[in-house]
Amino acid sequence: MRTYETTHPWISFQMDLRPAGPRLWMLLGEAASKCEHVAGIPLRPDIAQSLHQLYLAKGAHATTAIEGNTLSEQEALQRIKGELTLPASREYLGRELDNIIGSFNRIGELLRIGDDALTPERVRNFNLWILENLKLEEGVVPGEVRRHGVTVGRVYRGAPAEDCGFLLDRLCEWLSGSDFRAPRGMEIVYAIIKAIAAHIYLAWIHPFGDGNGRTARLMEFQILLAAGVPTPAAHLPSNHYNQTRSEYYRQLESASRSGGDIIPFLEYAAQGLVEGLREQLAAIRSQQWDVAWENFVYEEFRERTGKTARRQRSLVLDLGRLDKSVQPGMVRDLSPGLAREYAGKTPKTIQRDLGALMRMDLVERTPGGFKAKKEKILAFLPWSKIFAPRPE
Repeated sequence: MRTYETTHPWISFQMDLRPAGPRLWMLLGEAASKCEHVAGIPLRPDIAQSLHQLYLAKGAHATTAIEGNTLSEQEALQRIKGELTLPASREYLGRELDNIIGSFNRIGELLRIGDDALTPERVRNFNLWILENLKLEEGVVPGEVRRHGVTVGRVYRGAPAEDCGFLLDRLCEWLSGSDFRAPRGMEIVYAIIKAIAAHIYLAWIHPFGDGNGRTARLMEFQILLAAGVPTPAAHLPSNHYNQTRSEYYRQLESASRSGGDIIPFLEYAAQGLVEGLREQLAAIRSQQWDVAWENFVYEEFRERTGKTARRQRSLVLDLGRLDKSVQPGMVRDLSPGLAREYAGKTPKTIQRDLGALMRMDLVERTPGGFKAKKEKILAFLPWSKIFAPRPE
C-alpha cells in the first residue's frame, strides 16, 4: 500500500459520471457544437491572424496571471508582437510569458507531425519548458519530479513526494486508456472531460516543485488541440480559471474534500468554456458581418461612378463601422478620409448624400441621427429580433 492511498484517497483515477445532471451534458454538447462552428470558419487572413494573436495573448496571460504574473493582457499581446520591452526588474515577467507562448507553439508543432502522446516524459517536458531560465526556489529542478513535500495555498498538501513519480505515470496511463476512448462523433466531448480531468488530477498530485498549474494547463491545451478543438477555443479554459480565480481554487478544494467527485468542477469548467465560446463566436460573427457589409456596399455602388458616388460610398462604410447613430454635423469627424471628402463642402452636401443613401436603403434615420442599415444583410433572424425596437 502506497502512502498516498492513505493521505490522498481521492486520487483514485476513476470517474463516475452517472450522477451528472442534464446541465453538464447540455454544456458539453453546446461546447462541442460551438467548437465545430469555430473550426474552419472563413475569415480574411489578416483578421484571422489578429484573432489568433488575441486569444493566444488571453491564454498566455491567464496561464501566468493566475500564478501571480502582473503583466496585463494588453502587455501580453504586445509581447507576442515583439513590441514590449520591459525594464530589467520586470523582465522575468516577460520571460514567464515567453515560456508559455513558446510551449503553446511547441505543442502545435508536435501535433502537426502527429505526435499527440501524453506521456510522463511529455509532461515533464512541459514543466521544463515553462520554468526554463527562471529564478526558482532552492530544490526546484525544472522537469524533474519533486523530492520534498509541498503545500498549495494555505492548507492543501500535494501528494507524498515518494509517490509523485508513480502517480504521474498512473495519470498518463489513465488518460491514454479506455475511459477516455471516444465513440465516433464524440471526440470533442470526451476531450473536454479528459482535459479537465487531467488538469484537476495534476493539481491534486502536484508532482513538481513549481509550475504545476501551468503544466496542468499545457496538458489541457494539448488534449483539446489534439481532439480538433480550434486553437483560439483551446485557450479559453485558462482564461476562465483566471477570471474566476477564487471560485477555481474553491472548486479544486471542494473536489478533494468530497472524496474525488469532480462533477461540480467539470460543470464549472464547462460553463466557462461555453461562455468563452459564445463571446468568441460573437467576435468572429462581427468580423464576418463587417466584411459582408463592405462587399455588399461595393456591389451596390458597382455601376455608380464619379466623385459623388465615391464620397457616398465612403460615408456609408464609415457609418457601418459604428454601433450608434451619428448627427449630420459629426460626419466630417468620422474619419480622416471623410474629412478630406467633405473639405470645402456645405452641410447641405452631407444632407444630400445621406438622403441618397436612404433612397438606396443603405442608411436609416433614427431619433439619434443616421446609421447604416447593416441588419438588412442578416439572414434568418428570429421574428422577435426582426420586429424588436431598434436600439440607439
